Amino acid sequence: MKRILLIVLAVLLGSSLLSGQTVATYAGEFMAIGVGGRALGLGGSYVSLASDATASYWNPAALTRIQYPEIVLMHDERFGNLLNYDFASVALPYGTHASVGISFLRLGVDGIPDTRNAWIDANGNGIFDDNNRPDYDKISFFNAADWAVYFSYAQRLNPSFSYGANVKLIRRDIADHHAFGIGFDAGLLYSPYENLSLGVNVQDITTTLIAWSTGRNELVSPTLKLGASYALGLFGGRLSPTVDVDMRFENRRFASVAHVGPVSLDPRAGLEFDFRNLVALRVGYSDIKQVTLGAGLHLRKLDIDYSFARFGTESDNLGDTHRISLRFVIEEEKFSRR
Repeated sequence: MKRILLIVLAVLLGSSLLSGQTVATYAGEFMAIGVGGRALGLGGSYVSLASDATASYWNPAALTRIQYPEIVLMHDERFGNLLNYDFASVALPYGTHASVGISFLRLGVDGIPDTRNAWIDANGNGIFDDNNRPDYDKISFFNAADWAVYFSYAQRLNPSFSYGANVKLIRRDIADHHAFGIGFDAGLLYSPYENLSLGVNVQDITTTLIAWSTGRNELVSPTLKLGASYALGLFGGRLSPTVDVDMRFENRRFASVAHVGPVSLDPRAGLEFDFRNLVALRVGYSDIKQVTLGAGLHLRKLDIDYSFARFGTESDNLGDTHRISLRFVIEEEKFSRR
């Protein structure tokens, strides 16, 4: 089963090597998985709730909420450890009302065996049969990996309204083929009332071009992410329900929860209870109709967040997914927002 999955994943990552130019429905899918144990425990419903360095991904406007420099690290393994997914982000307050950040994202299948030149054709008939055997010294290995680097800036115009933007550089590799791209995201954050937050993030707002070394060009269409969250006091803690919806314009009729013509709609929802900023419990519902669970532990200058998701049933042999992220806050007066 793992070998089959390895081949399927390699084919999916390399499917865009066909010649020509097209609006590729899933060319930017590796950037849609989500980051951060807190956000993923909430099903990815985080556009309006983001308040840490992962905001560079979810909604760059929310970076204005940080008060001290932060570092977030996350690791995620999927499908029986075949797929590795890593994220790192650094965010800094910049003056009184602005923030800047840089983030790195990698999704990859590593150590894929290449046996194309390793088979010995004993009878020279050019057909794979019982007389063939592999020459293990000629087996090579390659990686299929996708990278994205986000450069973020956010500005608060007044206590209730902020805006932000990303410039992201993209690289995709499979064996000897490579692709490069550049894209832009734009976000807004609005709090009309003290405990209510509304968020908007338009990913790939100008349509992102990904150009392959094979001559093929792909275009990633924009994704509109809308979110709302509310915070209320309960039992000495804070209860925060949050809802999001992802709107895509790629005619995903059979790969979305709902669609209206070429516009697809994928809702997300989450509920977080944070007890006195010590521990947090989370539950969510993701855009792929998946229930997620999560928990968080707040220590001095360090948050540890965990989320859990199950892909399919035990008979599918796809395994469970455990995501762990660490958030380091350099909470010192000399580094605070001024």
